Amino acid sequence: MYIPYMQYFYPNPVIPSYVRIFHASPDTPTVDVYASGKLIAKNLKYKQFTKYLPFIPGKYSILVFPAGTTTTPIINTSLDVMPNSNYTVAITGMFKNIKPLVVLDTASPILPGKSQLKFVHLSPNTPMIDITLSDGTILFRNIEFKEISPNLMISPNNYTIQIRLAGTNKIILNAPNQLIKPNRYYTIYAVGLLNAKPPLQIITALDKSSY
Repeated sequence: MYIPYMQYFYPNPVIPSYVRIFHASPDTPTVDVYASGKLIAKNLKYKQFTKYLPFIPGKYSILVFPAGTTTTPIINTSLDVMPNSNYTVAITGMFKNIKPLVVLDTASPILPGKSQLKFVHLSPNTPMIDITLSDGTILFRNIEFKEISPNLMISPNNYTIQIRLAGTNKIILNAPNQLIKPNRYYTIYAVGLLNAKPPLQIITALDKSSY
């Protein structure tokens, strides 16, 4: 659940940047998230995103607590929000090593009718991987945990995305029906655990520059 807070961080006429929170820690229960003392996400569950929320450019303290508590944060960090920028702040890792990862949702120029894709590896126990199509075409190579790929321009289609152990043909995840529409900006996140629960999977998220 997200908490709208435009009244806190969006005094006209300043143009805001945008931030969303993504809970990607597979063994961490629901959380509440505060930005400079203001509640921006309540009862955020594993695999849930908030909406993109407006932030005036500046520096913010980000505190993440187990839901319903405000005494001992499990994440205590700061976020520098730059002008005209969009961010996803991912809650990553196993609970005992939980950390934030700031993903800049940058929109690179694309040709009309094309789309942009990037990949973020957030599966704590999965080694270095390649991201491929079902025909073996490599989209992203040698991606480590918490690594963010470069942006890739891609043609719209209904793809089967595969995760393979880096440098091999061993497929550890096959994800059909990944619909990429034209003139959109996407991030694919790998979450969950390899050969454990919750299982490894991908989540394809539409980035702010798409709308």
